[in-house]
Amino acid sequence: MVKELIGKKLKKMRLNNDMTIEGLANKSQVSSNMISRIERGLTTPSVEILMKLAGAFGMSISYFVEEAEKGSTVVHTPNGSGEPIFFFEDKHQIVSLTQGLRDPGFTVFYDTLEEGCNSGEGDMVHVGEEFAMVLKGQMEFIIEGKSYLLSDGDSLSFKANLPHRWTNTYQGQTLVMWVVSPAPNVAQQQA
Repeated sequence: MVKELIGKKLKKMRLNNDMTIEGLANKSQVSSNMISRIERGLTTPSVEILMKLAGAFGMSISYFVEEAEKGSTVVHTPNGSGEPIFFFEDKHQIVSLTQGLRDPGFTVFYDTLEEGCNSGEGDMVHVGEEFAMVLKGQMEFIIEGKSYLLSDGDSLSFKANLPHRWTNTYQGQTLVMWVVSPAPNVAQQQA
């Protein structure tokens, strides 16, 4: 089980960095055959090899080991107990409903937006897909220049590579649930 998890993490990191197996082999000084075997879950790498591979990405070996030891294949989040992961000037508070899921392909956020809060100046563009559902309140989304007004129960799905932005247009808090794929690399932060 551990070797499969390490292999998945290695392959994911390599692909996220647009690197071939040969490119990683050159950068890490680990043979391409060994990298291929690790990625396919056929062998458990030594600590020395893990250090070389992690070093090629500027990371520590804990990236591979922690993921194998921590995380779960099931995450149950009772109402009101999500993991706070982002706060911005008391206007934007994001709580994760999927924190702790091992190797997620998506993430789910519960977002509390104060009146007038918006996504910032200019449009956002990134990889993947997004889904937003307004649970309470009202938001305006602008995607490729077209406006979408969402109220209680309304949802919107879109390709995230389309220029987009949003604003809380409700006179009060708006609560929105986001589903984002692929899962962004988020850490707890406060602005």
